[in-house]
Amino acid sequence: MFAEGDMAVYPAHGVGVIKSIETQTVAGADQQFYVLEILDNNMTIMIPVASSQNVGLRAIVKETEVNEVLDILKDRNVELGSQTWNRRYRDYMEKIKTGSVHEVAAVLRDLFLLSVDKDLSYGERKMLDTAKGLLIKELSLAQNLDEENMSSRIDMIFA
Repeated sequence: MFAEGDMAVYPAHGVGVIKSIETQTVAGADQQFYVLEILDNNMTIMIPVASSQNVGLRAIVKETEVNEVLDILKDRNVELGSQTWNRRYRDYMEKIKTGSVHEVAAVLRDLFLLSVDKDLSYGERKMLDTAKGLLIKELSLAQNLDEENMSSRIDMIFA
């Protein structure tokens, strides 16, 4: 359960703030909705409170979990497989849609490692940027750092 002003993560869209909790009548029944404003683009999303967990709405990661996420980025003992780029893209998109910060970190790491060996497709480069942006926003909020500082930390891991 979230309250007004709480930060929350909506899968594939990123971190937002709960602007309000509204009641609206849908199909003759009153339902409560979280009104979430995404920080990156000011998009407003209404999420039914009753199904908020089913769609993956969650609190931002705790400060104590940030190092676990950074450890995922540092892990180089991963098997990248030899799928076609479009199959890989679908798999990575599914991971991002879970909303799990750990899955998003794994996507970023895998795409970075892949980019060392070969050129990424346009879609993969865009996905790498998306995954990085999602992580930077959430981890910087979790650790109370500015985004530039968190971006530098992530860049150092891949340097």
